[in-house]
Amino acid sequence: MNETMVCAVGNVATQPVYRELASGASARFRLAVTARYWDREKSTWTDGHTNFFTVWANRQLATNTAASLNVGDPVVVQGRLKVRTEVREGQSWTSADIDAVAIGHDLARGTSAFRRTKPGETVTAGVGAPQQPEPSWETPPAEPAAQRRPEPAAVM
Repeated sequence: MNETMVCAVGNVATQPVYRELASGASARFRLAVTARYWDREKSTWTDGHTNFFTVWANRQLATNTAASLNVGDPVVVQGRLKVRTEVREGQSWTSADIDAVAIGHDLARGTSAFRRTKPGETVTAGVGAPQQPEPSWETPPAEPAAQRRPEPAAVM
């Protein structure tokens, strides 16, 4: 039972992709986690490095993920961290996946309405979200800081 359990707080970066497999339901999405810090010289919040994780959900968690999450939603993800390194076309690639145990909206940044599902209940994926083609899983280029929308300062 030597697993690396992590808790990541960030934003849904891609629309969840839902699949019905022989082993049960599966869903995945990319999670963007950006460190923010208070820059004393500028007296403003500044974005640090952004890490991207592929989050995998299975069974009922997959069904509920597909029905509840949309791009941009602030979420908290808890699960097992799996780091993989592979060689593709002569280049070494490293990816970090989270095999989710729990996923929820980050209530520090908004509200959410919870609806309990019954075992085996089918829910519609992405309420109000149009069906989209499967996203590219490559890490997007860094967004220039001038184009980012600043987050309000936290009240403590």
